[in-house]
Amino acid sequence: MHAKYLRWVLMAVAVQLVACSSQQPVPIQERSVDIEQEVRQPAEVEGAGLQVRPLQNPGVRELLTQADQAEQQGDLNQAGIFLERALRIQPRDPELLQRIAEIKLQQSNYEQSLNYASRSYDVGPKVGELCSRNWRTISVSRDQLDDPAGAEDARQRSVACAAKKPEGF
Repeated sequence: MHAKYLRWVLMAVAVQLVACSSQQPVPIQERSVDIEQEVRQPAEVEGAGLQVRPLQNPGVRELLTQADQAEQQGDLNQAGIFLERALRIQPRDPELLQRIAEIKLQQSNYEQSLNYASRSYDVGPKVGELCSRNWRTISVSRDQLDDPAGAEDARQRSVACAAKKPEGF
């Protein structure tokens, strides 16, 4: 009886291994995200008008400049390091959280990108360009994580960021 059970377990493991090995990885070229085309430029258009931005520490501004330079040179790891340092200074800065989300998105780290963009939205403005960037990042991340319904919902929320008016206006 024990031998039959062992044979059954080994057969089940073998079937699972064959199933796993038959899945082809997605080529990197097909997974790369053009952050400018998919997030930043559309958000700039959608978020035109009122912008809400927190005051930034001069050290944070310097780290953002260094992160920009590193990103432009294609060194996403270094850009992420500068942004993480800035986040230690201003841990609830929605712009910093969003910038890290965009770096994670470019690195194909979709779960972390989703996490940072959601955190940015939670502490950031609910209107304007940053709001739109949050939802566009969430949309692209969900798309890459095979969640088309979630991606479409996030795209619609992105557009809604431009349509909202803050209370009191």
